[in-house]
Amino acid sequence: MKSPVCRLLLALALAAFVANAAPVRAVDPVALHALDEADAERDARVAWHEAARFGCFIHWGVYADLGGEWQGRKGGTYSEHIMRQMKIPRAVYLDQVAKPFNPSKFDADAWARLFRDTGMRYVIITAKHHDGFAMWPSQVTPGFSIAVTQFKRDPMRELRDACAKYGLKFGFYYSHAFDWEHPDAPGNDWDYDNPGGDKNRDDPNWWSGRRPDFLPRAQCYVTEKSIPQIQELIRTYHPDIMWFDTPGKLPPAENRRILEAVRAADPHVVVNGRLLANYGDYKNTADRPAEIPYTAGHWEGIPTTNDSYGWSRIDQGHKPPEHFIQLLAKIVSKGGNMLLNLGPMGDGRIDPKDEQIFRGIGAWMQKNSASVVGCSRTPLAVQSWGTSTRQGNRLFLHVFRWPADGRLIVGGLRSDPTKARALGAPPSAKYDVRRLSADDIEISVPRQAPDATDSVIELTFAGDIATSFARRIPPTGTTTLHVMDGELVGKGVRYGDGKRNNDSTLEWKDLASGVDWPVRVVQAGRYRVSANYATTSSANTGAFALTLAGRTLAAKVRPTEKPAGFATVELGEIDLPAGESKLSIRPTEIAGGDLMRLRLIELTPVR
Repeated sequence: MKSPVCRLLLALALAAFVANAAPVRAVDPVALHALDEADAERDARVAWHEAARFGCFIHWGVYADLGGEWQGRKGGTYSEHIMRQMKIPRAVYLDQVAKPFNPSKFDADAWARLFRDTGMRYVIITAKHHDGFAMWPSQVTPGFSIAVTQFKRDPMRELRDACAKYGLKFGFYYSHAFDWEHPDAPGNDWDYDNPGGDKNRDDPNWWSGRRPDFLPRAQCYVTEKSIPQIQELIRTYHPDIMWFDTPGKLPPAENRRILEAVRAADPHVVVNGRLLANYGDYKNTADRPAEIPYTAGHWEGIPTTNDSYGWSRIDQGHKPPEHFIQLLAKIVSKGGNMLLNLGPMGDGRIDPKDEQIFRGIGAWMQKNSASVVGCSRTPLAVQSWGTSTRQGNRLFLHVFRWPADGRLIVGGLRSDPTKARALGAPPSAKYDVRRLSADDIEISVPRQAPDATDSVIELTFAGDIATSFARRIPPTGTTTLHVMDGELVGKGVRYGDGKRNNDSTLEWKDLASGVDWPVRVVQAGRYRVSANYATTSSANTGAFALTLAGRTLAAKVRPTEKPAGFATVELGEIDLPAGESKLSIRPTEIAGGDLMRLRLIELTPVR
């Protein structure tokens, strides 16, 4: 039964549609600023989030009991999508999945304490995921909420209170657009004749494609469920942040209407970038990234402890703590936050594998949190040994590959530090520093790394820090230039999403597009050049030119052995003078619709 407001909206919108007029707006517009516009209110609102740098993402719902399996059948990568993957009818999902849910071992205090001990500063939990089930006793949909389960408690309130106890900011993930429960929401195409699901993947913008007739119903869903539940969450729990997802399932006007409702409910709530394109308080995020491109402004990446977001008994591909420690340093060095996801089990426990990962990160953060929390992007280029972060007049060198000879060379640093020491070491425990050139310094360090994963060296400066962003190419060893550390040029090429085997260029289709890296050759000499790339088909037989310091190396694209399989291909040798210049890759011929998926360029001195 639709509410009177929704029935009125439906009638007005249907009349507008029949008259070929614009849909009726449900609320008056408020001032919204795009992310690339100056907005002092947004900057103040998001300041805590930008300083935090490290948070916990929790995907937990009634689907956790299933662990990615339904009636003996295994689902896909994301266990939280089991309702859609198995086309479980709403009534069956309610009776056989939701009502028996009873996480009797849920301990909000233990969760929050673990997150604090891991070094995290904020927590975001799924209040409602795509299954449409409210993990709090919602008065909007009481029959499809935690109130109908065997649990009978409010885990959202318990976790919010525990986070406050341990000094953690708290917020909600809310699937505002994708909802498989509501008969008028996009997504459920097995119970209802609704667009936005698997049946119309070739027509994602259904409102301007084959299903404009569905728009009034989607507007009713937003009016009847999405906005009221968001307002209920804000009014009841006073979250610090609201995290939205899948905005492409709704037309932009409906996403904007939801953003306006959030701002009206509480203008201090931080909103992520997945509600409305280029709006919200920070940039859209990367899912499960292994590598990250340079991104202007404030942004957030969301890796997972394995590959699923919800708990999965199938997915045992958990990454070690070392992976996330180095990823955190790389993300902060490029101006972002790391929101590390885990999926608790259906009984309320955190999987021991996830807890082990968190405790490993926490042991490192206990000593090195100052190099992450409150830090900003580095003014230095990526270094052969790792990366760096900055806080005021201090640089923190994150050394992933410790120099066995005790000589750590920092490239592109033009200011002299007044002090160098291991982070946390006594003031008297200093490292000797000497200048090698106008651009480089050498730090004398012990031959044994203080930390096998990420040893942090703190450099302190008297004033501002002068640097060069050109990548140092030394006369010894191989220098690896990752494409995501370069700059894309032109509109005919883009980055992959940074996942494993997708940390490369994509859709390189325009001869005017390319990739550039600022570099500095330390010593003139001859260098062997190779490229690591994949082709999408055997028809990708184009050509490209590598240009550096006025020298050009021409190369043909060789189709890799299997589509999207990466291979390292030697391009040839090139004589380079010393000095700073730009290494550029430009297509000279594109065949088969795409040039290649470039991942790396490597330069090795020829002796």
